[in-house]
Amino acid sequence: MIRIISIFVGLFFTASLLWSLTWDTIQLGKDGLPHTAAAAYGEHPKKLALASDGPFGKFDTAQLQRGFAVYQGVCASCHSLQHVSFGSLEALGYNPAEVKAIAAKATINAKDPLSGEMKDRPGLPADHFPPVVYAGKGAPPDLSLITKARHGGSAYIYSLLTGYEAEQPAALVKHFPDAKTPEGMYFNPYFGNLNIAMPAPITSDGQVTYNDGTAATKDQMAKDVSAFLVWTAEPELEKRHQVGVWWLGFLLFTTVLAYMAYRNVWAEKKGH
Repeated sequence: MIRIISIFVGLFFTASLLWSLTWDTIQLGKDGLPHTAAAAYGEHPKKLALASDGPFGKFDTAQLQRGFAVYQGVCASCHSLQHVSFGSLEALGYNPAEVKAIAAKATINAKDPLSGEMKDRPGLPADHFPPVVYAGKGAPPDLSLITKARHGGSAYIYSLLTGYEAEQPAALVKHFPDAKTPEGMYFNPYFGNLNIAMPAPITSDGQVTYNDGTAATKDQMAKDVSAFLVWTAEPELEKRHQVGVWWLGFLLFTTVLAYMAYRNVWAEKKGH
């Protein structure tokens, strides 16, 4: 009797689960249309291939220098890099004299060792990039770790910079009137809620000048600064890749060694 009751209980729960799955499928079919403007018109990040991608990826220092030039010429007036020191720029291929010159252009508010008072002085290689003083509402985010803080990483940054559109699609405004871009904001399908307060930073070709002669197109500048921000977020990426490859090789070697030892130890016993 107990066995029969157990079978019926099991059948009941199985039927309930199947009905639940069937009902959810039906509802998904009915509710297939997205209910928000972001779901309907938001775009996934474009594909972006960088030299640092993959387990064997390495930074392209020439591209990182170009990206730093874009940051200085386009982004630095609003966005800070407070987690990056000037001295770390040597990893991009700058020599100590160049790093010192770059740091000296910054103004650092620090304690005077003689008087103990806070005073402004030129930056030193040991200093971090100073915070940006922003007078408007809502200070723009620090970019040091931005590729780690945003889903899609560098691809999201690249897509956002190249995704500004002059006008919203007419169908979007028709179906989602509340999502119409407010005055003073800008439509960008790669941004979370489609409307962003930041105007397009990269507006024209040649906005910065590259020392290596690379054509500074809008697309190229967006790629280069995205690559640079990957480095600011994870400057140890190359070392991490190298250590990972070394450990994979070590584990492969020990696996082969263990297998050979196993064959050697058990060969005679298996023969019997």
